[in-house]
Amino acid sequence: MAADSLAGCFPPFVNMACYERILCWHAERQLGLAMKDRIRGLLADAARRAHTAGALPSGDFPDIDIEVPKVEAHGDFATNFAMIMAKIQRMAPRRIAEIIIAHLDGAADLIAKTEIAGPGFINFHIQPAAWAPLLKAIPAAGERYGAVDIGCGRKVQVEFVSSNPTGPLHVGHGRGAAVGDAVANLLAFCGYDVQREYYINDSGRQIRTLGHSVLLRYRALHGRHADFPEDCYQGDYIRDLAREMKSREGDRLLSLDEDEALMTCARFAAERIIAGIRDDLLDFGVAFDRWFSEQSLYDDGRVARSIEAFRDNGQIYESEGALWFNTSQYGDEKDRVVVRGNGRTTYFASDIAYHQEKFERGFERVIDVWGADHHGYIARMKASVAASGIDPERFEVILVQLVNLLRAGAPVAMSTRAGAFVTLQDVVREVGRDAARFIFLTRHYANTLDFDLEVAKQKSNDNPVYYVQYVHARIASIRRKAAENGIAAADGADECLARLDTAEDVALIKHLLRYPDAVLAAARQMEPHRITFYLMNLAGAFHSYYNKQRVLVEDPDTSRGRLYLVAAVQAVIRNGLTLLGVSAPERM
Repeated sequence: MAADSLAGCFPPFVNMACYERILCWHAERQLGLAMKDRIRGLLADAARRAHTAGALPSGDFPDIDIEVPKVEAHGDFATNFAMIMAKIQRMAPRRIAEIIIAHLDGAADLIAKTEIAGPGFINFHIQPAAWAPLLKAIPAAGERYGAVDIGCGRKVQVEFVSSNPTGPLHVGHGRGAAVGDAVANLLAFCGYDVQREYYINDSGRQIRTLGHSVLLRYRALHGRHADFPEDCYQGDYIRDLAREMKSREGDRLLSLDEDEALMTCARFAAERIIAGIRDDLLDFGVAFDRWFSEQSLYDDGRVARSIEAFRDNGQIYESEGALWFNTSQYGDEKDRVVVRGNGRTTYFASDIAYHQEKFERGFERVIDVWGADHHGYIARMKASVAASGIDPERFEVILVQLVNLLRAGAPVAMSTRAGAFVTLQDVVREVGRDAARFIFLTRHYANTLDFDLEVAKQKSNDNPVYYVQYVHARIASIRRKAAENGIAAADGADECLARLDTAEDVALIKHLLRYPDAVLAAARQMEPHRITFYLMNLAGAFHSYYNKQRVLVEDPDTSRGRLYLVAAVQAVIRNGLTLLGVSAPERM
């Protein structure tokens, strides 16, 4: 396969320097590509022989394309070679197909049957025995099975969660955390140098509101009751923070001026909340390489310098007493305020400086994971990146839709402002890390997700993570039983693999060989749900296989061959679950 034929297969951040490595992977990858190359060679030889024999008038042959039919009954592979030769040969495609099939030679060990379909497609049914040797690629690659180095060591930052430190993480943040972490896992698995980052929004109006909320509760503890505004944070955690503040400070804050007391409460509360967020994320299996403070952008003058630089080059201008960024020049629907008339900066101002700082650190791709309600923010951020002289395609945003939390099918009401919400910690404690992460990733993040707490706790096939993990544990049990019965571990010997010739064996092998393509698609599209879907389908294929074929039978070679096959299933499930941040238990 030529490099130019791959140019459209990979995103622009994969440059020509990587193509040779990618081509090597394509030449060796497990999804029957060796079979495709063999069939391509057989067809080319058959066409040359047919021309030499005078059956085909022209010796000018086009490139041969081999594809997998969408309908399984149409065979394992197919080609339109005869159809695209029709004009050159001046013959009907079906006649060309007949001639080529008649001149196929040396294919009996690979091809069980050929047939002509439709206007001239040639379908190939592969010999069952030809599939099993491909299984050797799985234990040979081990935990790297399915990986492809499309990243070539390029630096990528994935920033996700980044919840304001104004309250504990709720279930919606959990979905964003699972998506961001799984995307980072996929990119790292496929050769990128990935850094995970949490952006702490510890500056601005919401932090002041947090401080005001705690201060009012603190004063109430000292008998100074006042109306508690609706725009303050209502949750019980605010009262807990106020009690902790009273224990630490006594009545000292009562004598401070309003602003100093408010900011003292705000800093204290934000630090406590961030510490809780960090612990909750670690319990959820998410660890960040860096926690970046928004306030630090102001403290070191970066926001001010950024604004001044854009003012100097005319991209920020003054109008109606405020400073505006001309984002409309770069595709945004209108210009945006960066400094209000009262002199306070907007969140956009600090976000501009922050993303400049990201690219200055040398990241070739910057990926932000946001809630779907931030959709309207993408255009202005891309505009600011472009205005900074950076290709905006290097900045990507994943929008994660809402989670509808259910209990036995009934909605669980949540309101973050009112404090009536289910926290991520609550969910993890109730259903476990594995169930939470897996279920968060069962749908594309662009779609709303229904998360039923009762289903997530079930030990049944209705619970998707149990359905997959059970296969891993079941195979571990089979392998233990084999060892107890003195059945030697399968080692991939040809005489054992030759016994994997039933329709069920071949179907399961084909499924395993699709895993590298699932990984590649998931990494390229940044869609971890593709791995979840693949694992659920593989689990279904195993259950079907297990219901029809015994693994441990009287014939020792058949037992060892099937042990080799199910061990490969176990390895692929373990690899896939690892990418999702989910464990692969040996016992359940």
